[in-house]
Amino acid sequence: MNIILLGPPGAGKGTQAHILVEKRGMIQLSTGDMLREAKDSGTEMGKRVAEVMARGDLVTDEIVIGLIREKIKGENGGGFIFDGFPRTLAQADALDDLLAETGQKLDAVIEMRVDDDALVSRITARSTCGSCGEVYNDITKPWPADGKCANCGSTDVKRRADDNEDSLRNRLMEYYKKTSPLIGYYHAKGKLRPVDGLGEIDQVAASIDEALG
Repeated sequence: MNIILLGPPGAGKGTQAHILVEKRGMIQLSTGDMLREAKDSGTEMGKRVAEVMARGDLVTDEIVIGLIREKIKGENGGGFIFDGFPRTLAQADALDDLLAETGQKLDAVIEMRVDDDALVSRITARSTCGSCGEVYNDITKPWPADGKCANCGSTDVKRRADDNEDSLRNRLMEYYKKTSPLIGYYHAKGKLRPVDGLGEIDQVAASIDEALG
């Protein structure tokens, strides 16, 4: 089963992708991870990515599609999760063409719906352990009172510089401007499966399971 995870920044796409990888043996294809991996790989494609990133330019659709092509021609496990791609209608068409070219298809698009105000509240309260990556939240899961990560004991607590209200609302606006056409596109194709993205992690995972059947 090949699926796309759609949702704004902070909706929990990464968390849910990890759950699907563990439960269903799927392979997560995160655009950001693929670009970082390619940049350090030393391959011809990797050199192109490194050059573009060194100039501070945006990586072209052609390069991203090339990276995805390399990935999906290999072992597909329980199918692929496309995370962070496509972001535009042109990319959606390119992904359709690529899947057809490799004898595959897209089974479902999970749209993780959120309330913007609640999402901003949740993300601005977020912190992580600098050592192990454990995620904390000032409201629902505060950093332990003894100052040490409950998972690894580190005292290195980090907050992302762009996890502030102004930055988040700008990122949300960009997401809606660029990605909202995809919602209509996949709805018309009968692929869209909306779920509430603001429930507890297990609740969201159960909703995704139900949507995928």
